[in-house]
Amino acid sequence: MALNISYWCEKVWLGHKWAEGVRIDVSADGFITSVIECAEIGGSERVSGVVLPGMPNLHSHAFQRAAAGFAEQRTSEPELQDSFWTWRKVMHAFVTRLTPEDNEAIAAQLYVEMLKAGYTAVGEFHYLHRDKEGQSYDDPCEMSNGILSAAERSGIGLTMLPVLYSIGGYGGVPVNEGQRRYILDVNEFLDLVGRLCAEYANHPQIGIGIAPHSVRQVPEGPLNEVLNGFQRISADGCIHIHASEQVRDVDEHLKYTGSRPVEWLLNNADVDSRWCVVHATHVDNEEIKALANSGAVVGLCPSTEGNLGDGIFPLSEYLKAGGAWGIGSDSHVSISPWEELRWLEYVQRLVGRVRNVGAPDIGGSTGMRLFADAISGGTRALGRPIGAISVGKRADLIVLDPDHPQLFGHKGSTLIDSLIFSGNNNPVCHVMCGGSWVVRDKVHSDEAKIAADFRSTISRLMSEPL
Repeated sequence: MALNISYWCEKVWLGHKWAEGVRIDVSADGFITSVIECAEIGGSERVSGVVLPGMPNLHSHAFQRAAAGFAEQRTSEPELQDSFWTWRKVMHAFVTRLTPEDNEAIAAQLYVEMLKAGYTAVGEFHYLHRDKEGQSYDDPCEMSNGILSAAERSGIGLTMLPVLYSIGGYGGVPVNEGQRRYILDVNEFLDLVGRLCAEYANHPQIGIGIAPHSVRQVPEGPLNEVLNGFQRISADGCIHIHASEQVRDVDEHLKYTGSRPVEWLLNNADVDSRWCVVHATHVDNEEIKALANSGAVVGLCPSTEGNLGDGIFPLSEYLKAGGAWGIGSDSHVSISPWEELRWLEYVQRLVGRVRNVGAPDIGGSTGMRLFADAISGGTRALGRPIGAISVGKRADLIVLDPDHPQLFGHKGSTLIDSLIFSGNNNPVCHVMCGGSWVVRDKVHSDEAKIAADFRSTISRLMSEPL
């Protein structure tokens, strides 16, 4: 039997308190087997700095990392204004160029960047299934395999979320050229999910869930079919879905169904703690209460929602209702958990013209509350045994540089407040995923080769304008 590896850590956040001189024992398969406070260093590896659980990233479209920055010019269609809907045209044009090899190269680069930023697990909302002409690959998992390979190469924990995308939009709108790569019927989709679940059933770093894209793209019939089918494959698997991201989303759903998207979803599906409702930007008071009571996690992506001009999630009301939430980098215009949390709080301050909206009570730490909630909700949304430095959890740890000026003079909760609210220089120096160091001294072990592959891919993809 392989022996535990021991780490002696100077300072550790244990979820309910800070502790110093903590020995963490990790099994050969990456699980924490003991956490001992006030321990002697003995033969343990010394870990200098502040040790925290890694942050889950609950919402990612990996290929969009390569398109970041290419949609920041005003559209030639002023009647539409620049919005999510004009940005989507650029994204769909980009999609038509991607090969499976491109997909893997982009995802590998993204996951390295995530790890270096402090994310140790990701939910990949993956909807690229078909080839450039919209035809099936010989292997239905061809595009998914690139994502899975990128995750294994980088070392990040992955919850793979194949996407069901049934129609082009409300009212049965036909798919456009970009969307044709996304379309699967329910049987094709369940076959894909079944294959992935069988292959990765016992993989310690990879889990499989599903993602009906949205109530806009998946009508009631296919939605019910896929939920019933997935229940037979995986009774406790994660279910993610977009909802109410834009005002237009809500208006069109009202037009075609007479109800709001989140309202409809909660009334027509058994939404519970397995679910992650992504964005939910435009929800009313009744939807807020119902979402919170459902046990679902709301997936918030503030930098992407800001970039697209989507709107602002009603965080204060949702927190009062006791709702669970986590963060995602979505389109990857930013890859920083600290920036996502900062954006989340700051837009609430701008709207309400008040400070410390996320603080739990008088004297409570805004940063600590946001950090803890994001870890808790993200962990639940990804369905992975992570999110805490405790026995039985995966050893997903980040280590903050003890010599980083952003952290000077800070102890306890103000250390997390400073991490989020006092700078953009990343203080993460080491990252462990599933018991393995994947980032040491701010460098990923395969970073140079992955970056070279990414540069080559982007150079070829962007050799002609979108």
